[in-house]
Amino acid sequence: MFPSLEQKLARYEVLEQELQLPEVLTDIDRMLGVQKEMGGLVRVARSVREYHVLEGNIEAARMMVDEETDPASEAYAQEELDGLLARRDEMATELEDLATAGDSITRGSLILEIRAAAGGDEAALFAKDLYEMYMRYCETMEWKVEVVEYNLTDLGGLKDVVCSISGEGAFHRLQFESGGHRVQRVPETETQGRVHTSAATVAVLPEATDVEVEIRMEDLQIDTMRAGGPGGQKVNKTESAVRMTHLPTGIVVKIQDEKSQHKNRAKALRVLKSRILEYEQGLVDDARAETRRTLVGSGDRSQRIRTYNFPQNRITDHRCGLTIHKLDRIIIGEMGELIDGLVEFDRQERLKGNRQA
Repeated sequence: MFPSLEQKLARYEVLEQELQLPEVLTDIDRMLGVQKEMGGLVRVARSVREYHVLEGNIEAARMMVDEETDPASEAYAQEELDGLLARRDEMATELEDLATAGDSITRGSLILEIRAAAGGDEAALFAKDLYEMYMRYCETMEWKVEVVEYNLTDLGGLKDVVCSISGEGAFHRLQFESGGHRVQRVPETETQGRVHTSAATVAVLPEATDVEVEIRMEDLQIDTMRAGGPGGQKVNKTESAVRMTHLPTGIVVKIQDEKSQHKNRAKALRVLKSRILEYEQGLVDDARAETRRTLVGSGDRSQRIRTYNFPQNRITDHRCGLTIHKLDRIIIGEMGELIDGLVEFDRQERLKGNRQA
């Protein structure tokens, strides 16, 4: 019914077979890679398989209706067939949603980056609020979070944070968070009750696989240094911090979260691959920009996508015009209504684009 979904099911079945091979089961990294890819495909595979079974059941039910001679039995068989046909209509809508969502639905992991922007200390406090909001939402969704880098200010705000989030639907649900987030509120340090405006940036990057991004060691410049804490404080006396530069693109990643240089190198490489993938996808998007509008914002980090107005308990997403007067609930992680609105807006725009194509 949907060739793209059938292809994903076929890939899932290949991975199922790979997971039975002794050479995969004895190679932990390879096994984890297979399981991770399967985790992104499982929802599609489960739905397409269910649809196939449903079609078989409908065919059998039709045969029963045609073969029955007893009116009561025929009526019962027809009732069963009608129920199966109704379920098929529901499944068709579900599969259409999966097909419309594209590859985002099969990505189960992402790199989330949050950075304080304009607004000084208040911006850093807002960045921390955003981080805690996302972490609570991840907990609700039962997604796994791994903090890669976390840097606080002297006043307890957040300079920047980088973390990996994995779980079914994680990238699909969070992909529209990239951009500039603006807050309007009275800071705790404000004595005259004036509303201040500050900002933070969020980037959601699909976590790249080795297949998608291959990095040659000769294209990397790796520097080591001592890790530093807030205010220049030394975290340790060894050169555990790692700065990794990808020479062809100029992309730089610095990680100092772990005391082990080896662990920091591994984390830096993961983040670097995701930023390179974002960079390469951005080039493709730019090439298409003249013929097709980006559906829900460009994802550019400088773009203001959302305003959090605390005095009015209001949150507004400027890309689709969605306004919700439940900021007090959303900021503590109850993001379902907000994210549902963005996902549905994107779905409608994609359907509109498909009809116009």
